[in-house]
Amino acid sequence: MSIKSTDNQYIAHTYKRFDIAIVAGKGALCRDDNGKEYIDMTSGIGVNAFGYSDPVWADAVSAQAHLLQHTSNLYYTAPCAELAEILCTRTGMSKVFFCNSGAEANECAVKIARKYAADHKGAEYYNIITFNKSFHGRTLTTLAATGQDGFHHLFTPLTEGFLYADAEDINGFQKLIAENKVAGVLLETIQGEGGVNVMSEGFLKAVGKICAENDIIFMIDEVQTGNGRTGALYSYQNYDLHPDVVTTAKGLAAGLPMGACLMNGKAAEVLSYGDHGSTFGGNPVCAAAAISVLNRMDDAFLEEVQNKGAYIKKRLTDAGYEVSGMGLMIGIKTEKPVSEVIRKCIEGGVLCLSAKDKLRLLPPLIITRDQLDKALNVIIEALR
Repeated sequence: MSIKSTDNQYIAHTYKRFDIAIVAGKGALCRDDNGKEYIDMTSGIGVNAFGYSDPVWADAVSAQAHLLQHTSNLYYTAPCAELAEILCTRTGMSKVFFCNSGAEANECAVKIARKYAADHKGAEYYNIITFNKSFHGRTLTTLAATGQDGFHHLFTPLTEGFLYADAEDINGFQKLIAENKVAGVLLETIQGEGGVNVMSEGFLKAVGKICAENDIIFMIDEVQTGNGRTGALYSYQNYDLHPDVVTTAKGLAAGLPMGACLMNGKAAEVLSYGDHGSTFGGNPVCAAAAISVLNRMDDAFLEEVQNKGAYIKKRLTDAGYEVSGMGLMIGIKTEKPVSEVIRKCIEGGVLCLSAKDKLRLLPPLIITRDQLDKALNVIIEALR
């Protein structure tokens, strides 16, 4: 049987796959089972930060797998400790909880906010404010946190205690806080799945200030925006923001499942023995992969991400298209159905994503200028 027919027979039909079976890749290029090559402008939805088959990453994973692939969190391991130190040093945060995905990192953040509020204000302070058009995961709690009704209706009742504000409406946000007992606020600086919507610096700072004034846990979801994607290690570092909690995943281990919930200040010591856990969280192989990723994301690397993003934006705006995003997280407003644009891009040998009514680009951070030019030529032609 072929890859596609076997997949269709045995795998749950939760994904509407494109008619492509990818069998190999190197850098920003991948190849299907028919030998056709594509420039990948998706990086596995923001995961493959260093592209396919990155040799530094592969060597780090292999070396750790030959040494110690797993042990429970009842014991200390060197990769887990080293990765936590790197994350805290690079962000100024104090503590880390490791898990396996962005949804799990956000679940941890919600637990921190609610436990802090219960300890300091009372158990009735359990509400979490998120934002319309947000996306925070697919567990029942992170679906409830997601500010899009389309994700809710099939799985009710969802976890209670979530309120939704409109981005850029600071008065509406303040009204929610005044009228409800709020434990925390969770936001994405750029709403990826919601349409690559960038929140303004002024709004983000105002939210952070209001949280501090009201002793509310301020949480930033960096699952898609983190790990170099926006040209900073984490997107909140592009602004003078001081979150209590930061969540991340996707590009952290660049192809292996790893998430992290970073805590600081009043949130740092909220969780105690038995409050939370994860069998695979901080897995030595995943941690070794993440170390190999973060150690290469220095200032020069991040500046080049910014430069590549600026180049993409200029080419697209010069071609007459409305562009949103930051760094190598780009949204393009299309005049024709985005599905049609993606289909034409695939025919031209370029893989792209959608985000609501926009074409979304999340290329590997190491994509070359020549590859960008070739991909943009195809994309611009498909947009016409």
